[in-house]
Amino acid sequence: MKNFILRTITAIGIVAVQVLCTYLSQYSLAALFLLLTALTVNEFIKIMSQRGEVAVSRPIVIAGSCYLFFVFWFNSLTRGESLALFFPYLLFLIYCYIKELFGKQPNPIANLGTIMLSQMYVVLPLSLINVLAFTPFECFHSEAPYYAITLAIYIFIWINDTGAYLSGITLGKHKMFPRISPKKSWEGAIGGALATIASAFIVAHFYTFMELWQWIGMAIVVILAGTFGDLTESMMKRQLDIKDSGHILPGHGGFLDRLDSMLFAIPAVVAYLLALSL
Repeated sequence: MKNFILRTITAIGIVAVQVLCTYLSQYSLAALFLLLTALTVNEFIKIMSQRGEVAVSRPIVIAGSCYLFFVFWFNSLTRGESLALFFPYLLFLIYCYIKELFGKQPNPIANLGTIMLSQMYVVLPLSLINVLAFTPFECFHSEAPYYAITLAIYIFIWINDTGAYLSGITLGKHKMFPRISPKKSWEGAIGGALATIASAFIVAHFYTFMELWQWIGMAIVVILAGTFGDLTESMMKRQLDIKDSGHILPGHGGFLDRLDSMLFAIPAVVAYLLALSL
């Protein structure tokens, strides 16, 4: 009971910070995700290094990661007129390669793999939030508030997780992927999906710049991508033999534990909106 109360209080705090920073301004939204990028990359490298097989410079990788986020943010503001800013990031990647090539680390491939995975798994998805916040997609029928798509992703993920949890503990009998995540059931997944699709009707009522069927499609994309993101992190934790990615969020673990669904949902939604805009 104590853990449930702690988990609930932490969840309320997380939701409040996310919604406040998202609503406040485009800059507070970018600042929030820049901070999440730095903290999550730090956490990712930390758990990958815990067995002593990986040894990379966290400050350098975090600096390169934050720079990539900045480039996405600036290019989103300038409608892609500052693509030359990507060049220093390429130099950062080349530096990481040369450092391992001429260094004397026992596992240079593991080091490079960790660096590249941190960029693809964490930094790129979080950087794409700038595309969602600053891009007027052609599929929008009218001007959309900058925060609308981001807020919808939050809502769909939260509803899906909550619906899956409640359906799972009440109806769950058939395990989904017991080898990776023994607590997840097909009944829970179906319950979460139905609740999320139902929430798309509410979102469509308040935000009419997309049609109802487009919001339902986005909800389905978030359901599928978020589930794969959750399972991917579960697989990673099982491989590393850890329960949580960190302990900074009481009752919730680390940042990867909170963002696992979003890391897959954000790029999936970008791809979905681009496809609708064709």
